[in-house]
Amino acid sequence: MVEIKDRENTLLLETTQGSVVIELLPEVAPKHVERIKELAREKFYDGIVFHRVIDGFMAQVGCPLGTGTGGSDKPDLPQEFNETPHKRGTCSMARTMDPNSANSQFFICYGDQGFLDGQYTVWGQVIDGMEAIDALKKGEPVVDPDSIVSLRVAAD
Repeated sequence: MVEIKDRENTLLLETTQGSVVIELLPEVAPKHVERIKELAREKFYDGIVFHRVIDGFMAQVGCPLGTGTGGSDKPDLPQEFNETPHKRGTCSMARTMDPNSANSQFFICYGDQGFLDGQYTVWGQVIDGMEAIDALKKGEPVVDPDSIVSLRVAAD
């Protein structure tokens, strides 16, 4: 297990494929980090499926409907595009064509996705457990998808 520097800004993600540790980046996306922690503390993500998993690109999760069309009951977030690159293990918010439509869905990159830089809000980085993300069943949509067992803030 990796050393956790800041428990308040670290997420412990349990998936059906294993454990993942995500370091949050409040200095680059404070509103998005706050939202992810708020939803994690409400146990919003527990049981939600990885509905869109594209090999070599990314794994997307966070839709309570399991279809990619839903979000939480909280208002959408204004974008916080930043200089953090989309690379292997980067956690970034999904959205519609409206840059201010991020809500609860996010994705984890499988590799460098530079074409997304500056267009999606990066809010975290996987620091341990990418092999669990690599092992997720692939598809768009995924047949019999893997899911989040639990998502917790390490401080809790």
